Amino acid sequence: MLPVHEALPALKAALAAGNGAVLVAPPGAGKTTVVPLELLGESWMGGGKIVVLEPRRLAARAAAHRMAQTLGEPVGETVGFRVRMQSRVSAHTRIEVVTEGVFTRMILADPELAGVSCVVFDEFHERSLDADLGLALARDAQKVLREDLRLLVMSATLDGAAVARLLDDAPVVESQGRMFPVETRYLGRDETQRLEDRIVRAVERALAEETGSILVFLPGQGEILRTAERLAERLRRPARDLGVDLAPLYGALDPREQDRAIEPAPPGRRKVVLATSIAETSLTIQGVRVVIDCGLARVPRYDPASGLTRLATVRVSRAAADQRRGRAGRTEPGVCYRLWDEAETRALLAFGDPEILDADLSGLALDLARWGAKDAAELAFLDPPPAAAFAEARALLRRLEALDDEGVLTAHGRALADFPLAPRLAHMVLKAAETGQAGRAARIAALTTERNLGGRDADLRHRLEQLERDRGPRARDAKTLADRWASLAPKAGKGEPLSDGLLLAFAYPERIAKARGGQGEFQLVTGRGAFLEPTDALAREKWLAVAELGGGDRRDRILLAAPLEEAELAAFADQFETDERLEESGGGRLRAKRLTRLGRLTIREEVDESPDPALIARALADRVRRDGLGVLPWGEAARSLRERAAFLHARDPSWPDLSDEALLVRLDEWLTPVLQGLRGLNALKPDVLDGALRALVPWDQQRRLDAEAPARWTAPTGNSFAIHYAAEAGPRVDVRVQEVFGLGQHPTVGGVPLTLSLLSPAHRPIQTTKDLPGFWKGSWKDVRADMRGRYPKHVWPEDPAAAQPTTRAKPRGS
Repeated sequence: MLPVHEALPALKAALAAGNGAVLVAPPGAGKTTVVPLELLGESWMGGGKIVVLEPRRLAARAAAHRMAQTLGEPVGETVGFRVRMQSRVSAHTRIEVVTEGVFTRMILADPELAGVSCVVFDEFHERSLDADLGLALARDAQKVLREDLRLLVMSATLDGAAVARLLDDAPVVESQGRMFPVETRYLGRDETQRLEDRIVRAVERALAEETGSILVFLPGQGEILRTAERLAERLRRPARDLGVDLAPLYGALDPREQDRAIEPAPPGRRKVVLATSIAETSLTIQGVRVVIDCGLARVPRYDPASGLTRLATVRVSRAAADQRRGRAGRTEPGVCYRLWDEAETRALLAFGDPEILDADLSGLALDLARWGAKDAAELAFLDPPPAAAFAEARALLRRLEALDDEGVLTAHGRALADFPLAPRLAHMVLKAAETGQAGRAARIAALTTERNLGGRDADLRHRLEQLERDRGPRARDAKTLADRWASLAPKAGKGEPLSDGLLLAFAYPERIAKARGGQGEFQLVTGRGAFLEPTDALAREKWLAVAELGGGDRRDRILLAAPLEEAELAAFADQFETDERLEESGGGRLRAKRLTRLGRLTIREEVDESPDPALIARALADRVRRDGLGVLPWGEAARSLRERAAFLHARDPSWPDLSDEALLVRLDEWLTPVLQGLRGLNALKPDVLDGALRALVPWDQQRRLDAEAPARWTAPTGNSFAIHYAAEAGPRVDVRVQEVFGLGQHPTVGGVPLTLSLLSPAHRPIQTTKDLPGFWKGSWKDVRADMRGRYPKHVWPEDPAAAQPTTRAKPRGS
């Protein structure tokens, strides 16, 4: 009896009393294969089906086979499965094990889930985007359409209380599980050696120290293949037959090879399974009692700005490390070798981030639109999708013609939502169907979704040729699936055939790339760099449509692409932007350059040596906006006018505002007209600027201007002096003291005292005053004594208020 049997009474009671429950059970408890079979006989089932969701195809197939084996039946009878490219169900099937993405298609097609009594979300702790969406949709359907629908969330490591709250405080049932003791041995981290070499040493040590088969966790397919090559070479050495079989295990592997990897080793032999995180949960690989964990995983990271999902190699969480360690104790006591130091374990994150927080949300946004929800907040998510990423996803759907400007699903959007492909690829297939090329586009879709299908050549055309020649089961399944996709597309008459590059560009318009720099160097629509090896045939192309990129720091490696003709870019004319600019030619003449762009890429460049004068005027005005009014050739009259206007505006806002800020706002009103016919700002005359500014002053105020803020002040000598209205202490005049003799009343301007900066005969300041009579009666005596000694040839009367003003020195001999 498996440990989960002890929790079954409480679980059955919870589902009999309500429509939801959470089962928390550690690895090895038996929840995946025991619970669905036990629930079949419950009265509330009413003869309906149980749909069990698994995060991976391998886990779904394995779970279905295990349950069918328990019943003594072949798969497809009571227990069946449906995964991408494979299906084993019949009219008798009552437990259907499906991948999470398949369930999303099921519930979108039939929100009531007719004939389904219970949906089981297994391994929910992995928190895939499809699982979160599936639960949100199922919960909404339960509340609105199917109160009798049971939802059961099962997990090995999860905050059960949080999920229970999502299910209206559903009961949480816990199973203690059973795991044999596992000894942990830390081998330390040596960054100077390649990971594959460290793994090989660890495997050789484990083979020498322990019995049983070995499960090795590696980040991805590349590391697995390189490790397998090194191990095979070491194990093939003469006099070294250790009876060991190597078994890779990763997502892109042929399903039959995956199944062989999880089968027990033949009697008398041991197996070394080299796996990605695909083997962390849901699977029990018979005979494994040793785990070697490199502590790394490869996870997708979506960048909304570039539209790229990159695979990042990251440290595993503590929960994932514990899951991996637990694989060694499923059937007997085991050992776990960790390729890091013990202290590092405490620094690991407790759990990994849910995929919904760092994923391409275009599929989720489309599914929600089809469900009738414009906003993710309309459904209950354990972790709501980030608002910015969700908004970008909806923007992409508008570019794909799936949503209208109001965010409502279009007819094309409904077709995309009904299609069993991601929105980008569905859009490509449906566009291709308009010219009778749905089959070709469907095969391209298969290549882009199944890693390394058709080989590893970067040229899409070569991959398609290899796929057609491939007679292997994986290629056969992929072609069958592609044919099914093509059959779902609307039939259309034959049209002008579209190139593979244009088909790809329909799916990934932001990955159109243009050659730049050296051979093999490209730039994407987003502006990011990408490259091919210079020897690659595609490196000679001017334009590419890119399907797959490998992440880099500053640029990405192009992994899959097809040539694109410049003329084909017309298909994206609605996304073109035109930029007109002026530039100086060699002779200093202005010429117009018109650039047609797609994102950051220039499609066309046209030059006009005799640009429209209006275009020149706008360009010159734009330069003033950019660089400021200081670039204009201001004359004294214009500067004075602005200062006088500022003085009056500060006292009475009805006077026009001629400040920098105000003039820049009204630039097209006063400046742009006087720029017509000019070739540069240096051709603008100061008097023209003055006239343009005066036009901003109403006629009646122009007549009052000289009276209320005169440009100049006339001294008793008859000489006039410029009034500096921008002076810190207010309007100021600089005048020699002898020219204001006889002035007994202080002058004013605009009702305020005029600041007099009194100068010596050498035009050096000797006094600044706003009270000239007070100065005559006060400090003049001291100033006079000082000035007489310095300038004896000039007049320095004792009573300047009664003296005659003068501009001259004393007569000779006086």
